[in-house]
Amino acid sequence: MPAARDFYEILGLQRNASQEDIQRAYRKLARANHPDVNKDPEAEDRFKDISEAYSVLSDPKTRRRYDAFGPDFRQVPEDVDPETWARAGAGRAGAGRGGRGSGWPGQGPSGFGEGVDIDDLLEGLFSGRAGGAGRAGPGWGPIPGADQEAELELSVEDAYRGGRKSLTVGGRRIEVRIPAGVTDGRRIRLAGQGGRGGDGAPPGDLYLIVRIAPHPRYRVEGRDIHIRLPITPWEGALGAAVAVETPGGETKVKVPPGTSSGRRLRLRGRGMPSPREGPGDLFAEIQIMVPPRPTDEERQLFEQLAAVSEFDPRRR
Repeated sequence: MPAARDFYEILGLQRNASQEDIQRAYRKLARANHPDVNKDPEAEDRFKDISEAYSVLSDPKTRRRYDAFGPDFRQVPEDVDPETWARAGAGRAGAGRGGRGSGWPGQGPSGFGEGVDIDDLLEGLFSGRAGGAGRAGPGWGPIPGADQEAELELSVEDAYRGGRKSLTVGGRRIEVRIPAGVTDGRRIRLAGQGGRGGDGAPPGDLYLIVRIAPHPRYRVEGRDIHIRLPITPWEGALGAAVAVETPGGETKVKVPPGTSSGRRLRLRGRGMPSPREGPGDLFAEIQIMVPPRPTDEERQLFEQLAAVSEFDPRRR
């Protein structure tokens, strides 16, 4: 099995990147690789990798664990100290593998011993055969359950409205409350719904990573929603109030006179809702459409317009 790619490498970042660097890199790469925008067959897989990397590195607590324990950080119980983990791994690696040093870039003593098998290391730390199968070794106590992750795919409408949703994770039926305005990549924590603990220890948590499914009408970027708004030539020339369907219901867009295709009209506060941060905006991109099969009367009127108009869009 190929080694897991480094999350920093996926986002094109150094390990000392700031949170602002992480956010900027994610926005740039997510836009370029979103399946709605990029039709490359591999774009969707890249988008998933980018979203997973961002979900880990954008959370300071999760990022610290990733930096300390590497790609297998989710398998390490929450209460394990990175230095203790490293010393235990170094002892086993030094005895059985020639004392090789850390193989996790930039981590020094708090990383994994190079070539150390994660299953061997877990067994050496936690098996405690003398205390019975599945019991913790001396001084460690019961082992809390591991945290787990699963993806939660939502339509734009469901993400906008929020509410309750049922899903099956690991053969279990789970009810989750979705906050209104949840965004792509958001992690929803379900306390105690993760892996079972040993010797009566508490279970881990389950983290649901939100994935907003592609939509034929809407494109979501953060909290902003983008749509295409087709209008007639006369609506663009004369101006009009045009009805537009949004995830929150129908609203009116005021098209100013002299509007051409490609112009973006902004509706403040009509994007994804957020009680804490405030709602996003809705952007309607104008697309002027002409009658595909004009009637005789329409053709006559267009011919009259062509005869009297001096407008030439190709003249500068």
